[in-house]
Amino acid sequence: MHLMPVVFVPHGGGPMPLLGDANHRELTQFMQSLAADLPRPQAILVVTAHWEEEVVSITSAPAPGMLFDYYGFPPESYEFAYPAPGNPSLAKQIQQLLAANTIDARLDNHRAYDHGTFVPLMLMYPAADIPVVQLSLLASLDPAAHIALGKALAPLREQGVLIVGSGMSFHNMRAFFSNDPSVRGKSETFDQWLSETVTAPQLDNPARELRLREWASAPQGRFCHPREEHLLPLHVCWGAASQHSPVAVQNFSGLLFNTAISGFIWR
Repeated sequence: MHLMPVVFVPHGGGPMPLLGDANHRELTQFMQSLAADLPRPQAILVVTAHWEEEVVSITSAPAPGMLFDYYGFPPESYEFAYPAPGNPSLAKQIQQLLAANTIDARLDNHRAYDHGTFVPLMLMYPAADIPVVQLSLLASLDPAAHIALGKALAPLREQGVLIVGSGMSFHNMRAFFSNDPSVRGKSETFDQWLSETVTAPQLDNPARELRLREWASAPQGRFCHPREEHLLPLHVCWGAASQHSPVAVQNFSGLLFNTAISGFIWR
């Protein structure tokens, strides 16, 4: 059985990876090279950190627009286009998969591509010729619920659907722009814990899942994620990979604004 990989991508700060920002150069190059390391998908499902709903929501428009959900950037930041088609039939299938796992979900015919989706995809698949469906987080921000969500999505891997978790392994906005010399060390401590959690082969699935569920008690966990919405796409990714390929590979490790950030792939 051929399975599509599952990837967690740190998507950077707003539109900066698309603007040639020097701090994002390493991360931008990673996203630009990532597609070459993947089979070509039939469709892409993006779990974005920038969409939260009380009920899991799924974009179902045939041609979603653009949602520029950031502020204070140059005018060209509001002129980007990513005309990848939606996939209403896949959206409906996802809703049915979730329902079969007792997860309520709704179709959203109006939601546009937010920057958690269009920034990495403009770099990974600039031709915009692969259908894209976008999935929300749950407003509860419950880690166990997001792992369960991923597990319900796992059959999509058999259908050529690339599941992309778009978030950040570190997301403390104050710390990004702080002069505090301890920030880098704190970010590295959590990054090491996170990498060990998803890549260490000696951990079995129950141990790995327990660590992810209790991530807030990890060393420097709450410092690195005062609010966890940018981490939870990773929980969805692990849930989707956990049955067949629970051990990830760290495919990106770098610094952004002097903080450690990582990306992961499950094959």
